[in-house]
Amino acid sequence: MEDIVVESLLSGNREAQIEAAIELSNLTRKQRQKLSEREIIPPLLSMLQSQDCITTEVALSALLSLAFGSERNKVKIVKSGAVPMLLEILQSEKKMVILELAMAFLLILSSCNKNKVKMASTMLVQLLVGLIGLDRLTIQAKVDGIATLQNLSTLHQIVPLVIASGAPYALLQVINVCEKSSELADKAAALLENIISHSPESISSISGAIGVLVEAIEEGSAQCKEHAVGILLCICSYDRETNRGMILREGVMPGLLQVSVDGTRRAKEMARELLLLLRDCSGYVIKNKQSKIEIVEQIMREIDQEGERIPGTMLKLVEEMISKLST
Repeated sequence: MEDIVVESLLSGNREAQIEAAIELSNLTRKQRQKLSEREIIPPLLSMLQSQDCITTEVALSALLSLAFGSERNKVKIVKSGAVPMLLEILQSEKKMVILELAMAFLLILSSCNKNKVKMASTMLVQLLVGLIGLDRLTIQAKVDGIATLQNLSTLHQIVPLVIASGAPYALLQVINVCEKSSELADKAAALLENIISHSPESISSISGAIGVLVEAIEEGSAQCKEHAVGILLCICSYDRETNRGMILREGVMPGLLQVSVDGTRRAKEMARELLLLLRDCSGYVIKNKQSKIEIVEQIMREIDQEGERIPGTMLKLVEEMISKLST
């Protein structure tokens, strides 16, 4: 059977190639790895250029099965010219199942460190940034696209390209419209925190950005809240005088205080650090709830007076704050 698969793929007969690609996807991992040494990757890549949707779909599935779990095959596939072909598919394909397969394929290929520099072209990054904002794209395809950008962004030299392609705005839009407790929101917030840590000024100028992040702190999953707090901490640390007032005016305090009590360990630490950065801001209207402002100011004054002297004071005072805000 293995010999037949190889012969069929190398034959050039399209029907035989389609059947072989389907069979390849059904083989065991060990069998697939053995076949990958027999020059079957080039004919599978040539099938990606077909105008026939079935041919493209089965070829993508077969290539995915070869790449999965094999760093060697991931490198081979990229060296053989897969990325430009995938770009063409993403730019022109209308069938959603093929778009999903192409996005998943890019994610798997980008997980290999040796591929990242070769994959990180301006065209690919711009295309991915554009695609994650499309309403018609499925949630899973968006998750895979964001995860691919996250993989590429682990190379610091690629981050400026991601930012220049409009990723901060696109990711904020994703967080704004999706369920804040979803995997999509988690992935978007994680990537946004990563790139903002390199360029905090790239988000502070975006209208409505802080409001979206405050909502994520209030409604997101534990991971989403952690990343949202991290982003606000980053931009407040970068330009405290400009940004702390903007953050307070969006009503961050209740959510931030809650995270400082029951967030992840990292979220708690960052929330408390952000609280201290915000502590000198008084007199701002927080969603027109003056009584709560007065409570905030009172508690934060006590933190200023005792927080450094008594390590457990901040948590105790924050818990008191949450209790008062609940009444």
